[in-house]
Amino acid sequence: MDLITVDFETYYSRDYSLRKMTTESYIRDPRFEVVGIGVKVNDGDTEWASGTHEQLKEYLHTFDWANSAVLAHNTMFDGAILSWVFDVHPRAYIDTLCMARAVLGSDSKVSLAYLADCYRIGVKGTEVLDALGVHREDFSAQELDKYGDYCVNDVELTYELFGILSKGFPAQELKLIDCTLRMFTEPSLDLDLVALEWHLDNIKSSKELLLVRSGVTKTELMSNPKFAEQLESLGVVPPTKISLATGKETHAFAKSDEGFKELAQHPDIRVQALVAARLGSKSTLEETRTQRFIDISKRGLLPVPVRYYAAHTGRWGGDDKINMQNLPSRGPHGKMLKSCIVAPEGYTLIDCDSSQIEARVLAWVAGQDDLVQAFADKEDVYIKMASYIYSIPEEEITKDQRFVGKTTILGCGYGMGAERFKDQLKSFGSDIDLDEAKRIVDIYRKTNDKIYTFWKTSQKALQNMFNGDSGCFGTDDIVEYEANSIKLPSGLHMRYPRLETQQSEYGNQYSYITRRGKVNIYGGKVTENICQALARCIIGEQMLAVAKRYQVVLTVHDSIICCVPDEELSTAVEYVEKCMRKTPSWANGIPLDCESGTGKNYGACADG
Repeated sequence: MDLITVDFETYYSRDYSLRKMTTESYIRDPRFEVVGIGVKVNDGDTEWASGTHEQLKEYLHTFDWANSAVLAHNTMFDGAILSWVFDVHPRAYIDTLCMARAVLGSDSKVSLAYLADCYRIGVKGTEVLDALGVHREDFSAQELDKYGDYCVNDVELTYELFGILSKGFPAQELKLIDCTLRMFTEPSLDLDLVALEWHLDNIKSSKELLLVRSGVTKTELMSNPKFAEQLESLGVVPPTKISLATGKETHAFAKSDEGFKELAQHPDIRVQALVAARLGSKSTLEETRTQRFIDISKRGLLPVPVRYYAAHTGRWGGDDKINMQNLPSRGPHGKMLKSCIVAPEGYTLIDCDSSQIEARVLAWVAGQDDLVQAFADKEDVYIKMASYIYSIPEEEITKDQRFVGKTTILGCGYGMGAERFKDQLKSFGSDIDLDEAKRIVDIYRKTNDKIYTFWKTSQKALQNMFNGDSGCFGTDDIVEYEANSIKLPSGLHMRYPRLETQQSEYGNQYSYITRRGKVNIYGGKVTENICQALARCIIGEQMLAVAKRYQVVLTVHDSIICCVPDEELSTAVEYVEKCMRKTPSWANGIPLDCESGTGKNYGACADG
């Protein structure tokens, strides 16, 4: 298979650029114009081609794309141009930007200019700055040649960078990059424009009605106590912080507070509406995103933007300003937005979710064998936990008691204390006092003593990483660590850059440095990182297995959504579920399970 490195240079202006627009809207805009393209086949010389759309299309179709992998820096952009504009569909997509996030860490700088300087492979030019507002036909021959040299240099830098990053880079991860990029570059999902427009009108009306029914004016919402009351009426625990002025706990309602920012993205659009009213803004997140979907639907199919290695643990994230990772599924409007995402004619969507994967991974990696066996035997572990909590037989556990058991299993596995556990239950509508919360947390730790011990082992590993030591722990010594990083089964590392420590009332407090600032880290948090990273490795393997037969159109947390022909639906469901129950070779003994739904739209999958 040939490797073809490409880089497109396109027209942009002050009001038409990727800084102000999404990738999808920029490429599909009537103003879109390719000035030229740099192309390098394997290690051959890079060519610069410029011309009309027809000339460039003819030139690009001289290459054997069916037997070639395309390489670029930010392939979501260049690959989409190849696919949408020139009808070019390579055998595989490779992206040095994605690779850099995986190698250096999701929070690292990954621009071509930075990486070229970091690895000392050359200097990225600045000629693109001189092209502001300049169409291809406006360049002089000399200026176009100079622009071509700039493009050729970018191609050479990308090729050199790939040579560096690819050393030891797992082949499986390259396949996952390809699978992720195809969700965007090779779109198949459609959008229901009529339903989207109805949804937008409904959101606006509901927002206004909510404020009227609340009996609170926008002015009154500026009162912290009134705003807190409204949040609590919707089952939301108001975020808090320690006041720098008084040193006491106070509401975190400033627009710069992280807790307040999270409220603006709350899955319940009623909460979004309250935040929008307090800020005096014109639209909620749900309104903005719905409008963006409406605009996309008028331009074509839905390219699904999913960011590879977006999180510290390697998990995928949202991209291109339509975060597909947190589409609402509850509240008065429920999964309406999901229901507007529809399968193409003759196809059905399968949404398969890996059941309780983090809890299963935690039990397995910590050696909590009784819990592992309960999962393997398909017992209701939430009822079992509730039985321990309330000291009554499992068959007598009520629905509410089971919910407490579920929250305990899913919430207390990473060292959560009584106060946080109490707040978490309250956010779900179940209010208990602090003593009861402490009693439940203590029961969890006593009945899951191996997990409790694992937190301490993780804390010790953190200390060893800080000291520059290496070692391994967990079932089958699956967790390998060295200075500032943990090696994952995928072959990649989960990094803790510039680890440091300071004394606190609880002993040594560790932290590491990211571009966003200092992040505190401790045994329970390391445990959470490990479980989420291992779960991501599992989902990655499952995704590639599914993709061998069916098109994967989206992944959200621990679920995989694929598009299958109607006539193969029953066979496809069986195959996908088999893929998601298969135990990885490195995780012998972990009992995996899944749940799937099918439907003609994404929202219907949950009911399928």
